Amino acid sequence: MHPSITLPSPAKLNLFLHIVGKRPDGYHELQTLFQFLDYGDELTFTLTPDSPDIRLAQPIPGVADEDNLIIRAARALAARAGKPLPGVTISIDKRLPMGGGLGGGSSNAATTLVGLNWLWQLNLGEDELAEIGLGLGADVPVFVRGRAAFAEGVGEKLTPAEPPEDWFVVLKPDCDINTGKIFSHEGLTRDTPKITIRPAFEGDASRYRNDCEDVVQKLYPEVRQGLEWLSQFGPARLTGTGACIFGRFPTESAARIIWESKPSGITGFVAKGVNYSPLHQKLTELT
Repeated sequence: MHPSITLPSPAKLNLFLHIVGKRPDGYHELQTLFQFLDYGDELTFTLTPDSPDIRLAQPIPGVADEDNLIIRAARALAARAGKPLPGVTISIDKRLPMGGGLGGGSSNAATTLVGLNWLWQLNLGEDELAEIGLGLGADVPVFVRGRAAFAEGVGEKLTPAEPPEDWFVVLKPDCDINTGKIFSHEGLTRDTPKITIRPAFEGDASRYRNDCEDVVQKLYPEVRQGLEWLSQFGPARLTGTGACIFGRFPTESAARIIWESKPSGITGFVAKGVNYSPLHQKLTELT
C-alpha cells in the first residue's frame, strides 16, 4: 500500500437549479446542472499501520469529528470493507468557504471515499462508492462519479453532461445561509415545469434560473447586492442555496478584469469550469 496521497476536492456550481415539486417525505424534487471547477480544497491521506484510528490531523473549527463528513465517509467505507484496515490521518487544506453552495463538504466526503478506496486497495466500483456517498448527502454521488451531470430527484439521479467549459468569477458575500430556512420558506417556487436534458443546452440560457435565488435575496441583502453588482457584466446567479454567486465569462482574462474590480469586503476566486473532476484526473495520473 502507498503510505500517503494528496488529492483535490473540487468545488461545483449549480449552473441552474429548478425546484419541480415536493415529495411526501418533505424533500424537494430538483432539476439542476452540476459542473466542477478547477479550484477547491486539498486532502492528504496518510496511512498509520500502527494505529487503526481514523482521525483528522486538525479538527475543523465548529465541526465535531462525529459530524464531519470526511470522518463519516472514511468510517462508512471502512465498515463496507468488512476487514481490518490500517488507520489513516487526514489533513485538509481548506480553501472553499463553508456554507457557500459550492459543495465543499460533499466534495470532501467524495474525495475521502475515492481516495481511501484507492489507498486501502479495496477496489470498490463507482456505483458502490456512489451508494455509500448518497447515505452521506445528495450531492456526494456527483463528486464520486466525477463527471458534469444533469441531476434529478433530490440530486442523485445523474445523466452525464457537457456544458461549455467557461471561466467563472465566484464571489462569497459576507453572510451564512440557512438552507433549511430557504427550503421551508413560503415564498419558494416549488412548481417549475420539468425540462429534458437537451433543452438545458439549447436556446436562451436565461430561461433557466436558480429557484432559491429570490428567497435568498429577500432574506440576505448581501447576496442581493452582490448579484446586482456582478449582473452589470452579464448574467449572474446563485449556486445551490448560496451564499456564493457566479458570473460566466468566455476567457480567463475577461474574468480576471471583473475580479480585480470587485467591491471591497467580498471574497471569492476565479476558476475554470471543467466537466471531468480534478480528483479523477489526478487519480488517472497516479495509475
